[in-house]
Parts: sequence; C-alpha cells; structure tokens
Amino acid sequence: MKKLLLLPLLAVFAVSCSSSRTPAKRIEKNAEAYNKLSARHQELVENGRIEEGMSREAVLLAWGEPGTKTEGQLKGRSFEKWSYTGLAPVYRQSFGGGFGYGHGFRRFGHGRFGRRGFGHRGGFGSFGSFGTSVSYVPFRTAWVKFEGGRVESWQRGKSR
Repeated sequence: MKKLLLLPLLAVFAVSCSSSRTPAKRIEKNAEAYNKLSARHQELVENGRIEEGMSREAVLLAWGEPGTKTEGQLKGRSFEKWSYTGLAPVYRQSFGGGFGYGHGFRRFGHGRFGRRGFGHRGGFGSFGSFGTSVSYVPFRTAWVKFEGGRVESWQRGKSR
C-alpha cells in the first residue's frame, strides 16, 4: 500500500525535475549566464563537464543544482563544497513463514468439499510467502569545492 502511494509522488517529482535534467535544458533556461562564459567553458558546459577555475554559474549549468551546499575553512581560507547525490536500488528478498488461520489442511470434520483434506479454516494456514522489495539509498555521486567563487577541485564517479 505504501508503494502505491509513493508512485504518484515520485511521478510528480520526476516531471518537475525533468525540465532541468540536461545541460541543454539548463542552458536554454539561463541563456544570459551561459553567454557570459568563455568559449572553452561553454563547450564544457554543453557536454556536462567542469574544470578548475570555472564559476559557480558554469557548474550550475553543467551539473545542475547540488543536493547540499556546505561551507568551511581550511588553513585560514574559506571554501564552499557542493555535493551531488543519486539513488541506488537495494533489493531485499523476504520470506514470511509460519502457521496461521485460513485455508489449509483440516484434520477433523469435513472441509470445503465435504470430505477430509484441504478445506476452509483449517488448523494450518499459509506456509509462507516470498517476495522482493526495493528501497532506494542515497549516495554521493560527485562534489565540487569552490574557493573565491571558482572551482578549486572536484570529483565525480565514472559511468560504466
């Protein structure tokens, strides 16, 4: 039941995010910011790539809005770090076993079909059920560290 309620919510979320999922869509929405970039940075943004020295605006166009933004200080220098996250599926096999009340073997009396054997409301119930459930766990896919408003370093996982 919970999964059924979650599906419409995920669909709405996916539709709302789909308009800015690609660099091309983000460039289209922010043409003014894109036009201010150097030719080299425009080319990188179009391909969804970043490099040291890029501005925050260029990173937003290339990679989109980060999941979290944090700030800190290291050796007397302030920095800002953006983290990007993805969702990894986790599959779980489950078994619900045991004896219960319901259809099953009936030792005494007459069953559903007028004889001993399997019938309604027997002493043994469901012998178990098997199933797979899927949940999604967030994980960090990339980060960018800015110093003075420019990319100082970054890291991103490689796609397979």
